[in-house]
Amino acid sequence: MIASVAGPVAAVASDGAVIEVGGVGFAVQCTPNTLAGLRVGAPARLATTLVVREDSLTLYGFADDEEKQLFELLQTVTGVGPRVAQAVLAVHHPDVVRKAIANNEPAVLVQVPGIGRKGAERLILELRDKIGAVPLVSDGIAPARGTRHAWQDQVRQALIGLGWSATQAEASVAGVADQVDLEVAAGGAVPTVPAMLKLAIRLAGSAGSASEGRGR
Repeated sequence: MIASVAGPVAAVASDGAVIEVGGVGFAVQCTPNTLAGLRVGAPARLATTLVVREDSLTLYGFADDEEKQLFELLQTVTGVGPRVAQAVLAVHHPDVVRKAIANNEPAVLVQVPGIGRKGAERLILELRDKIGAVPLVSDGIAPARGTRHAWQDQVRQALIGLGWSATQAEASVAGVADQVDLEVAAGGAVPTVPAMLKLAIRLAGSAGSASEGRGR
């Protein structure tokens, strides 16, 4: 088990990062909020958990041990794999998830893409006695990460961490917000934060190419 990795950040992508440890680069899957705190060339420490499958070994990284512990606990629930567990952490702060489970609030959990009403109720049923002490949570201390303002901050910071300027990041986030609004108005589901980050990267790349073309 690889419990953590620490070293300089070699690369940051839309869904993960590479951390150099003793001359070896570890590819680590991360949520946008974790990626937003990483900078290429800067030292970093990520709590990690290794998920072993027949055809793959995937290392997941977290900003702190609290997120890692919740990630592992969520996967003890029937039908919940690493992708869904990671989506929960991309949308909600761990304290919000613990409070929702302890207080039987499935409406909070169904905000996570991939979790329906039955899935949320199963999470609550199977984890209610395992969740441990639940801290007092106010909107100002541990807000849900799935709110419009929160995802915009996460995507903006992740773009800046990937090398775009603050102006480019702001323009891309605005473009993503417009597209999401149109999709939701047409009856579509709200995309996941990682999906919105990937769209923002495409928009930022297109804007950069157009700018270079005008400069020639």
